[in-house]
Amino acid sequence: MKLQQLRFLCEIVDRELSISNAAAALHTSQPSVSRQIQALEKELGVAVFARSRKRILGLTKPGIEVLQIARRMVRDAENLSQVGNEFTAKDSGDLVITTSHTHARYVLPSVIKKFAAEYPKVRVILRQGNPTQIAEWASSGDADLSISSEPIRPIPNLVLLPCYDHPKVVLTPLKHPLLGKRALTIEELARYPLITYDSEFATHSQVMRAFESRQLKPNIILSATDVDVMKTYVKHGMGVAIVASLAYDAKEDRALRSIDARHLFESNKIYVGIRRHSYLRGYVFRFIRLFSPKLTREIVERAVFASQPRE
Repeated sequence: MKLQQLRFLCEIVDRELSISNAAAALHTSQPSVSRQIQALEKELGVAVFARSRKRILGLTKPGIEVLQIARRMVRDAENLSQVGNEFTAKDSGDLVITTSHTHARYVLPSVIKKFAAEYPKVRVILRQGNPTQIAEWASSGDADLSISSEPIRPIPNLVLLPCYDHPKVVLTPLKHPLLGKRALTIEELARYPLITYDSEFATHSQVMRAFESRQLKPNIILSATDVDVMKTYVKHGMGVAIVASLAYDAKEDRALRSIDARHLFESNKIYVGIRRHSYLRGYVFRFIRLFSPKLTREIVERAVFASQPRE
């Protein structure tokens, strides 16, 4: 039995049972992946996958058990490598963080500045995406941790540690009619073109639910993943934007005005995401603590190494 075979097995499952997608992710050929899985099944003496001709339908009962062990063995192998790195280059290396544009632009600069002062030999790499992409990158090991709202669908092997809630605001151009209202309402918002986050973001569904609860349909003329893009279109008079409150800076956004909308829309909870059972280098714990002081090393380790629910 080879570790490579176990990696192939895990990748096929993570790629929704597509051998071709798994092969592409692993930078190898589809026949090679198929041969390795067949060799694994032959050595184990059981079929791991249920098949219809050449199509994989799912995991067999033994396959479910094998997958659990395979994931653990692959993680342990990766953790062994991390342990070696920890002791040979304790305060140097890469820290890959996957996050949203909003956090990369408005929250993380001050955190990264403090971190860089403490760990000048660590290179911080930011990868930006929507919440689902962000979670998948952390779950697959392509990033050390994620910082984002909860993805719209569950992501396997990912531990989400809650950090804080942030409410929403409505951004308008200067002298917009909404600024003269005593209390912002959904009915008033329904009268204007709206700009908000893409449907992969929780904010989009929260906005839709708020309007549906009043039996109203929002006039969304633009959705985007980048809050600065949304601001640009507000400045051009295209509509008003529903965004995270932390994305508004009164000094930088002088051409805009902000209206508190926490009474209209649910707040987003922000999480640090870490792949389950992954070994984290010391400086990763320090970064997490700088971002969210309540997340001590003890709390993080207890969550990451807790028993994993059976798949």
